[in-house]
Amino acid sequence: MLHVHPEALPRLDVIEADLHARRDRAHDEGWLGEIEGIDLTLSHLQAKRRQAVRLAATRAVPLGLPTLRTARATP
Repeated sequence: MLHVHPEALPRLDVIEADLHARRDRAHDEGWLGEIEGIDLTLSHLQAKRRQAVRLAATRAVPLGLPTLRTARATP
């Protein structure tokens, strides 16, 4: 599953507005199957939005840089 970068949230707003306009047209035309598909897409879009907001709220854990061990001399 792809993750949405938090900086892409404004793009999700544009996509959502377009989907609502398409849904309104489908409703006016009586395209029931199209309405169902758009509703499903809208629910997935909102799930991605929640995921991106959660991702933006989490902080990275600093793990530090790995170090190389020196070889021990064997007696």
